[in-house]
This record gives sequence, C-alpha cells and structure tokens, in this order.
Amino acid sequence: KAAMTMSRNALRPLPYHLIWLAEACRVQRWMAETGATHLHAHFGTNSAEIARLVHILGGQSYSFTIHGQNELDGARQLHFPAKISDSAFAVAVSAYCRSQILRHVPHEIWSKLKVVHCGLDQDYFADEVPPFPDHPRFLCVARLSPEKGHLLLLDAFRTVHEKTPQARLTFAGDGPMRKTLESRIEALGLKDAVEITGWVDADRVKAELARCTALVQPSFIEGLPVVIMEAMARFRPVISTYVAGIPELVQPGRTGWLVPAGETGALCEAMMEAATTDRAALEQMGRVGQARALERHSVETEAAKLKAFFEGEGL
Repeated sequence: KAAMTMSRNALRPLPYHLIWLAEACRVQRWMAETGATHLHAHFGTNSAEIARLVHILGGQSYSFTIHGQNELDGARQLHFPAKISDSAFAVAVSAYCRSQILRHVPHEIWSKLKVVHCGLDQDYFADEVPPFPDHPRFLCVARLSPEKGHLLLLDAFRTVHEKTPQARLTFAGDGPMRKTLESRIEALGLKDAVEITGWVDADRVKAELARCTALVQPSFIEGLPVVIMEAMARFRPVISTYVAGIPELVQPGRTGWLVPAGETGALCEAMMEAATTDRAALEQMGRVGQARALERHSVETEAAKLKAFFEGEGL
C-alpha cells in the first residue's frame, strides 16, 4: 500500500515503485541477517523510498540525506512528508536545502530535518598555496548542461578577453551542451582562448585548480557544488552566484566574488576584478577560503555531526 501511495503523482510510474519494493525486501533480509537496526540512505529519491519500505517491512529505523536541486525540484512528487515523518531524522546538505524542504512538510516534523554539509577528505586540503598563473586563467568544473550557465560565462569571458587578451578559460567536464558550446566558442573567435577538456577525474580537477586564477561557477540553479568546496580547499578564490547554498560558503571580498545569477555584466566585472587582483591578495583569499572550507566541510567534522544524530536517536 505504501509503495502504491508513493507512486501517485510521482516522478516514476508504479512499476518502478514495485521494483523498489522488491529491493526493500532484499535489503530488509540483509539487515535481519546481520543484525543491523538502522539504515541511512543517500538522496531523498528512490533510495529514501526503499529505506521507508524497509522500515515498514521489518521495523528497522532509517534516515536519509537530501542533496540538491533535483530533489528540491521534485519535492511534491517525492512524498517527503511521509518519508520524513516515518524516519528517525533526515539531513539536508545546506540551510537553503533544508528551508526548501520545510515548505513541503508539516511544521510538526520540522525538527526532524537537520543540516550536515558534504565533507572533503583531509588529504584534499592542500598544504601550500600553488603559484598563481602569470596571466588570468579561469576554470569552470561542471556538467555541460543549461543550468550551469556556460553560455553566459562565454559571453562574459569574451569581454574579459577583449580587455585582457592573455586570459584563458577552461571548461572541465562533458555533457549535452558540448557541441553548442564548441559552436559558440568558434562564433566568438575564442578557439585559441577557451578549452573544453571533456570528462575529468579527481586528479585532473586538482591539476586544473592548481593552474587557475579562480574557479568560476555561474550556475542558474544549484544545491551547493562540491567543486566550490574543493577549490577553496586548494587555496583558490571562487566566482559564483547568489544561488541556493552557495552564499553560505562563499563570502564576497573574503573568499571570492558573488554575482546575481544570469547577469553577464556582473559576472564580467567579477572576472575582471579577479584578473587584476595582485597575487598577494589572491593568496590571502585562498587562505581564508581554505580555513572556511575546513571549518564547514571537513569530512571528520560532518561525519561526527551525523554520528551525533544517530546517537541522539539511540540508534
């Protein structure tokens, strides 16, 4: 009955929910065999639904983490009131994310929704500030899709490049907009100044961060991009937008720049400021940024928060 109820007005039709019910039967058996009494699921989508079904089947408690925009966009279809009500607690990765879920659940269960940030392993935090490049070099790490604002970034960079011909821009990632971006780069006459790397692994991201002046993430919609935490952990300033959880981490004038989403002129101004800021000031921004990322996104600290919620619930 619960599986069928969660299939109504949902993102996926009933057959998917029956498959997730079958998965829940299997997970519940594993938990019974091992003596596990609590299940924590990542994402508020099908994984949280499976966790709730496990709870209904066998009585084991559960909790889950809500990560970002896909879940917020589909909040009405994901049946969060039922999922959170039956859970021991639920976790959001930012205050913004939590606030958006609060819109969809009764006030009586608001206290069940906590905040635990995404964490970075200690070895991701650089020991020394990598030297900044001699000429401005901007980096954007994201899937090549419309919500990431790549076309707007290209328009802003065109002006930056006109004023500073040595400036360079790298798109690290791949996705459905790649051909569109390649055509736009050629139309703007920027083939010698803009690079698209395609898919990159974690080591390549670190290498690209070490080469750049600043990370630029001009997203129209987001949760809280992990790459912003990664850039700050590697002593790099960040240029991004006043969107979702980003302003909870990036501090204008201290760790980088924030601009209104969708405003090419403001983005161009921020990039020009970064391009003309002296290395000592950029390094100071990087140091402040790393300290803030360590304070708010250390995996040890955030895992300890999650552990405390488990213990607080007697799990």
